[in-house]
Amino acid sequence: MSRAHQIDQIDREILATLQADGRITNVDLAARVGLTAPPCLRRVRALEESRIIKGYHANLSPEALGWPITVFAMVSLKSQAEADLRAFEEHVSRLPQVRECHMLNGEIDFILKVVARDLPSFQAFLTGQLTSAPNVASVKTSLTIRTSKSEIGVPVSETKTDG
Repeated sequence: MSRAHQIDQIDREILATLQADGRITNVDLAARVGLTAPPCLRRVRALEESRIIKGYHANLSPEALGWPITVFAMVSLKSQAEADLRAFEEHVSRLPQVRECHMLNGEIDFILKVVARDLPSFQAFLTGQLTSAPNVASVKTSLTIRTSKSEIGVPVSETKTDG
């Protein structure tokens, strides 16, 4: 584990720029944030080493790749013992259709973001891989009709003390 990294305004500008365009060259990034290339690269490397930057990804079109259906599945487990929670997380980590898995506080134990090629394949996934998984008590699903906002990352212009 690396030491804690203190984020200043230039780091925030670097993070915001990279979050919006992960393919920007270091030279262009440096110019945008008012640095020369070598110190900019050092800052990026430090942000990567401290795991503030966790990776770089392409934002793919699910529809163009044959995954037009998005469903949110709310999963309740029979047991919330830590071993059972971890076993469920390990199970869904092996399911490529599950794109996100979040443990929740409250009635529902997990919410999953699931993609599917069509409704019959989602139904097969639901009954064959999800509701039949060990320790699953119930699954409630909601089919996405439209996505009006899908922002990547987090707001980087705000500080920890902003409200």
